[in-house]
Amino acid sequence: MEEHKEKKLPRATAKRLPLYLRNLKILESTGETRIKSKDFSEITQIPAATIRRDFSYLGELGRSGYGYDVSYLIEVFSDILATDDEKRIALVGFGNLGKALANNNFRRNENLKITCVFDNNPELIGKEIAGFMIHSMEEFKTVAEKNGVTVAISTVPSQHSQEAINTIVDAGITAIMNFAPDRVIVPKHVNMRYIDLTTELLTLIFFDNHYQKRPLVTIS
Repeated sequence: MEEHKEKKLPRATAKRLPLYLRNLKILESTGETRIKSKDFSEITQIPAATIRRDFSYLGELGRSGYGYDVSYLIEVFSDILATDDEKRIALVGFGNLGKALANNNFRRNENLKITCVFDNNPELIGKEIAGFMIHSMEEFKTVAEKNGVTVAISTVPSQHSQEAINTIVDAGITAIMNFAPDRVIVPKHVNMRYIDLTTELLTLIFFDNHYQKRPLVTIS
């Protein structure tokens, strides 16, 4: 698998790999052993040409007329995404969204785990809620290092997001998911991923309104 890891993927392709992997695993669980790009396109709602191009960056993954072996694709994508490596996560912000994330705690992937929670609300700090001790942001670096954190998720509102992200970056965390849509300033070596639920919903509505509906195999 090392040959796949060494290839530099376009950012857009890399963003689609987790979606491919999730849907492939569901296909495998239903007994499917191979899939063609056209059929996979209907499942993922990604154009078949885009799928073929994405897969081509990783070498010869399929055969003309046959399609792709599902189990082999799962092996390749799992290796690239390092799904077997444990990722310990710090959650910053314990409002409604933060609590929902903590309660779920990536149940579908045992190697992704929220291990510590932070907030700046004095009414929450020092309390144990839903099995998590709530720490202050002043403790972030110490607690994150103690827990071996390599990833952070911030649910802090936009008006306070930059301050929270600064604290996370100062602790040496370089992989951050931010649920505040407004962009923040971070060093070039820090990888930020923004999750804007409003934008995602509007995009969904756009496609629903402008594209002809047809029966699809839906995997959510």
